[in-house]
Amino acid sequence: MTNPTLVEVTRGPRVESSHRGAIAVVDANGRRVASIGDVETPIFPRSAVKPIQALPFIESGTADAYRFGNAELALACASHGGEPRHVEGVTAMLAAVGLDEAALECGASWPANEDARIALARSGARPTALHDNCSGKHAGFLATVRHSGWEQRGYVAPDHPVQERVREALADLTGAVLDDHVRGIDGCSIPTYAIALENLARGFARYVTGAGLSSDRAAAARRLVRACQSEPFLVAGTGRFDTEATMRFGARLLVKVGGEGVFCAGFPELGLGAAIKCDDGAGRGAEVMMAAVIASVLKLTEAELHEFERRLRPPVLTRRGAKIGEFRPSVELAAFQSQLQH
Repeated sequence: MTNPTLVEVTRGPRVESSHRGAIAVVDANGRRVASIGDVETPIFPRSAVKPIQALPFIESGTADAYRFGNAELALACASHGGEPRHVEGVTAMLAAVGLDEAALECGASWPANEDARIALARSGARPTALHDNCSGKHAGFLATVRHSGWEQRGYVAPDHPVQERVREALADLTGAVLDDHVRGIDGCSIPTYAIALENLARGFARYVTGAGLSSDRAAAARRLVRACQSEPFLVAGTGRFDTEATMRFGARLLVKVGGEGVFCAGFPELGLGAAIKCDDGAGRGAEVMMAAVIASVLKLTEAELHEFERRLRPPVLTRRGAKIGEFRPSVELAAFQSQLQH
């Protein structure tokens, strides 16, 4: 199945580029509310499922044992920009459990945030694992390992107890079969499992409602949702889609980006989940798709649409700042939005 074009990029009066993709919007019972494109073929959600991957951090008693609050919980779900507050937060998490950056097995990378990247380069320092966008998630894994008394080295391996707990949580929420046939390795070295968009959307609907979950798992999910909503900067960072959307819509939304053009979202008040994949892996296309879904599911007012315009139809600019085109929903995506609104 060839996915439809969902986003067009214009230059002047002409379409210069386009992005194909697929979207699923599902309720907690697995009922498909709306979909477009292939939502049944498994895709790697990558970092979009970090909120689910953080469940063992709460369920094991780790967060309470170390008296971690919303900041630490948000970092455990984060794909952060490596800004100073992110690095300081992860450093403090590790110190609380008697570790430092040497324990992280996510690998080092330059900060994703441009200002932080430039500042680090100007200082003459090299990036460490603390700057990696997944360091908060890994700090959560390490804390869980320490609290549970498991072997620390190799905590990223598929058969390590902490990763087995993560796999179980993913399978429980999404209803997908997660075995060696759908397993890959993420950029930060932990397992990543290919899951269909409709299953991911269902998983996020269950996550934000607690429907069908054990009481302990539902309570853990609620805590993580509240943490992400109360500390949106720590989940992503300056100018990032996740942070801006959460700051704008608050308790109405949980949204999380993943690598290669993936987003997942939950809408607590409506009991819905959504998952999108931009076929070519472009974040720019995926952001417009996710913005369109948010606008339609939440049925934004004209005033809210105006305030969200920069995400719904981002401008194409010259290097001098003049608008010469835009990103816009295709006819197919506009029709899908109408379906969602009704």
